[in-house]
Amino acid sequence: MTSADTAAHQPTHRDGNVLAGLLSEVFDVDLTGALRRCPHCGLLGALAQLHVYGRLPGLVARCPACSAIALRIARHPGALWLEFNGTGAVRIPLDGR
Repeated sequence: MTSADTAAHQPTHRDGNVLAGLLSEVFDVDLTGALRRCPHCGLLGALAQLHVYGRLPGLVARCPACSAIALRIARHPGALWLEFNGTGAVRIPLDGR
């Protein structure tokens, strides 16, 4: 298998569960299970269903239905940048709190 064959068989994205570690540094609840409604196509689904592209320090998460950018996240020394402008509404279960 050539390197071109290997690259062709690698996934182009990962699911939104890859965001869990970064988001847990900022939020006390696991946001990957939170429901979101895409403001572009209306898809209702968990953040874990987002298609995540890139490598740290910067990741881009896109809607699995319409590919609209849902969020961007980047790690910098001593800080985590989050851009949620394409996420739409997010419902975060609080387990009876």
